[in-house]
Amino acid sequence: MNVSVREMKKDDIESIIDYFVNADSEFLKSMGADKSKLPDRVEWIKKLNQEFKKPYTDKEFYYIIWLLDDTPIGHSNINNIEFGNTATMHLHVWKNAKRKKGLGLELLKKTIPFYFKNFKLEKLICEPYSENIAPNKTLIRAGFEFIKKYETVPGWINFLQYVNSYELTKDQFERLKL
Repeated sequence: MNVSVREMKKDDIESIIDYFVNADSEFLKSMGADKSKLPDRVEWIKKLNQEFKKPYTDKEFYYIIWLLDDTPIGHSNINNIEFGNTATMHLHVWKNAKRKKGLGLELLKKTIPFYFKNFKLEKLICEPYSENIAPNKTLIRAGFEFIKKYETVPGWINFLQYVNSYELTKDQFERLKL
């Protein structure tokens, strides 16, 4: 099995959106999302197509596609981007059969350099739902530092929840030699 990553292509946009739109409510809830808060599929596609065209300095969202044997199996993305400073990262494996197989750590290690290089980050933040065990374990194994647990509505598709806040600074990233 060969894992690799690449920047999102226009052809990936519908797969990313379908992952959320076609998911059942219980799965979305397990990762801290609320199906009723998902945007309209057509509007979401339009938004990501607009984002795709923007230079790194102007992006609100940026996506890395995760591949297993050259087949897309998930994505990571950043938002809350402050170019040259910080961004917030999200991790998603699309198919249940590919989850909890140890792929996330290898994919994450290949993904992180894109964020630091392309957005000149000083710090990468990730705040998964505290009850979603897989990303919490993966972030620690990847070298992220646990900062705190707190209650918030972390994004526009989320409900009020406890999240675990993790950070990886530029210095920590450079020491990882990914």
